[in-house]
Amino acid sequence: MNKSLLLQNNLPRVLLLSGYDAASHKRWRDQLTGMFGDYHWQTLALPPRFFRWRIRGNPLSWLNERALQEHWDLVIATSMVDLASLRSFHPHLAQTPCILYMHENQFAFPVSKKQRSSAEPQMVNLYSAISADQVVFNSAWNRDSFLDGAWEFLDQMPDGVPDGLIARLREKSRVIPVPIEDRLFVSRERDYNRDCPHLLWNHRWEYDKGPERLLKLLQALDQRALPFRLSVVGERFRNHPKAFDQIHEQFGDCIERWGFLDSREDYDRLLGQADIVLSTALHDFQGLSMLEAMASGCMPLAPDRLAYREYVPDLSRYESHEQDADREAEAAADCLEELLQQTSAPCQPDAWRASELAGQYQSLFDQFLQTDRSNQA
Repeated sequence: MNKSLLLQNNLPRVLLLSGYDAASHKRWRDQLTGMFGDYHWQTLALPPRFFRWRIRGNPLSWLNERALQEHWDLVIATSMVDLASLRSFHPHLAQTPCILYMHENQFAFPVSKKQRSSAEPQMVNLYSAISADQVVFNSAWNRDSFLDGAWEFLDQMPDGVPDGLIARLREKSRVIPVPIEDRLFVSRERDYNRDCPHLLWNHRWEYDKGPERLLKLLQALDQRALPFRLSVVGERFRNHPKAFDQIHEQFGDCIERWGFLDSREDYDRLLGQADIVLSTALHDFQGLSMLEAMASGCMPLAPDRLAYREYVPDLSRYESHEQDADREAEAAADCLEELLQQTSAPCQPDAWRASELAGQYQSLFDQFLQTDRSNQA
């Protein structure tokens, strides 16, 4: 056996499964394979479409994959993977350590008026968490909402509820966020424009990110005669909420950038040009777009809910009124006016740097790789 092949055979073999490979999921797995380039990685990823079929059908889609017949030292699966079914279809994987990475959880995912509620995605999350050896969440809010949601779900069972399940899930759960690339952490070279701030809304163009609430906030600022410039960017879809069209029509004279930016360089440049990064979201399990804008020097403005409490300063969080969008818009406008009167420095989320989190990922992987390899010895 030649030396290079022998070296490759001694590398930890890690199988990474992404059952619904959305942009944030792809970003995370690219980061992992980049940070741990001395591992032998194999990735199976499915396109992020046909959600209800995908979350339940991914074990079938991968049924004949040769990679699943091979030996692995560690399996890492995302929250959309039906890990319980996958391990039953490939029994040898039941002996392989498995980490479930929860980018989101279906217990806390809001359902739009056009969608029908279904317990099946929640059951996939729950069964996968039970099947996994370790469950890792990207935020404490994600972890807590999952455990609370699972408890409420089990409480609906008429009988046969297993004792101590939530406690066992909590015991094998930990929080390690999706890292923010170190290159995004830059020193701000100019002062904030407090007279006519450049507002940035940089989220997916979907209902759960609260575009209607953004419209109401902008209308509240307009009624107060508070001048602003506006950039609304992010992943855009063919069918998007009508609020975006209303924003473009009503505030077109204020708009700096609009729509998805194809160039990463253009997007990074925009992060450095904006003054305030906004969130009006009803759901955000970590908030990568907020974190990367904060890393680039933007002041945040976000509702006092979700994962924002973990890194957005108190002064930058406005009162949350999920059932009263008008009241929340006024609270956000109040908070923005107060924020513009302050002289606080940028609040960069240093604990979310890739270089800071690499050690936590390394410790997590070592825990299972060392155990697995010692069992093979």
